[in-house]
Amino acid sequence: MAHTGGADYDAGVCCGDSAGDNSSLPAGFCGGRKSVYWLDALFTATTSVCVTGLVTVPTATTWSTFGKIVILGLIQFGGLGIMACLTMVFLILRRKISLQSRKLIQDTYNLPVLKGSVGIVRKLLIGTAAVELAGAFFYSFWFVPEYGFWKGIGYSLFHSVSAFCNAGIDLVGESSFAPFVTNPLINFTTMGLIFLSGLGFPVWWEVLERVQDLVKGKRTRKNFVRGFTLHTKLVLTTTVILLFGGALLILALDWNNASSLGSLKPAQKAMAAFFQSVTTRTAGFETIPQANFSDGSAMVSMILMFIGGSPMGTAGGVKTTTVAILLVVVASYIRGDSDTVVWGRKVMEENIRTAVVIFFFALTMAFTATVLLISVTGSPLLDCLYEIVSAVATVGLTRSLTPTLPAAGKIIVILVMFMGRLGPVTLAIALRRRSGRKDVDIQRPEQRVLIG
Repeated sequence: MAHTGGADYDAGVCCGDSAGDNSSLPAGFCGGRKSVYWLDALFTATTSVCVTGLVTVPTATTWSTFGKIVILGLIQFGGLGIMACLTMVFLILRRKISLQSRKLIQDTYNLPVLKGSVGIVRKLLIGTAAVELAGAFFYSFWFVPEYGFWKGIGYSLFHSVSAFCNAGIDLVGESSFAPFVTNPLINFTTMGLIFLSGLGFPVWWEVLERVQDLVKGKRTRKNFVRGFTLHTKLVLTTTVILLFGGALLILALDWNNASSLGSLKPAQKAMAAFFQSVTTRTAGFETIPQANFSDGSAMVSMILMFIGGSPMGTAGGVKTTTVAILLVVVASYIRGDSDTVVWGRKVMEENIRTAVVIFFFALTMAFTATVLLISVTGSPLLDCLYEIVSAVATVGLTRSLTPTLPAAGKIIVILVMFMGRLGPVTLAIALRRRSGRKDVDIQRPEQRVLIG
């Protein structure tokens, strides 16, 4: 969650002061809280459903219990997606899912075939529930003793859903997870939830299938990885490189930085650096305020945020496979290969074109929005760029800029969060549909263009 500081609230739409007549509201409905400006309410709804985590007012102290439940519902809805939630409702009500809905599921999750699409969503829902409940179980060891049984269970469930859905919205206070910078239980539980959701569900299912074969004796340890699909290999390899590479760079750049890692013990420095590397994969929690990191670590964090997680998961960003494919294209060109080849497999031309368009779209959106944000806030370039990259990739980290945004700045960030959540996926679906045009077999004359 964004570090909110102590922002003043505008006259608004909730309750708790003389801004409006609240006599008709139920007793205790507002809990004595200050009123909230409607734009802040819209901002909170957008950041929740887009599972971003940037907030203009502190979640813990601003919203009533009802408001926090609404935020939790929006986070879960945004993390799973509209088709998964609708399918869940149909399954609960035992309603038949139409062919049109099945096609929408196929497009939403980029499935190769229509058959089995409902079963895949069912597995997705079961897997999500299992991991979120497991996360809540581990969180409860700290939250229940701290807040009491029922409130502790509620807090555990809220933070588990928020972490798994990569929302990064918390109920701890105004400084996100900074109080837990040296707490291994909270750190590793949060990192585990973020890591699992960032892999994407197809990788889950493939790895679990291999584990089952290993347990049943159908596969040996030596050939456990052999036969993985190219998608899974790219996701796992890129994820490991980004997590460890990001953590090591942050450690090296901020080891002696007294405002970030410098005051911690060596083991705590390593944990904080890994948490920063993991949370920038679009989660949004922070154990160290982002403005405290050096400019070098801020640049590393922005690269990690922009890349994000993997497809068909809850994470945002341009995705690990997009960047991996672009790097493979460059490597193949340098080697002089006529095809784009990795691990003995040729990458489909459609995948390459989609990756280029998604990367260019996100980069253009980030550049344009940064220019606009600088023009309306007058804030430093690094702070504005960090804010926008965080919004484009639906991360939720900020260098303390979010609470100070003027109305125009809030609108810019709202639009960027929304486009960042929908843009790349929508583009990928549109490109796939356009590939079925009737003129795809038409051969046109080539002409050379000077490059470089």
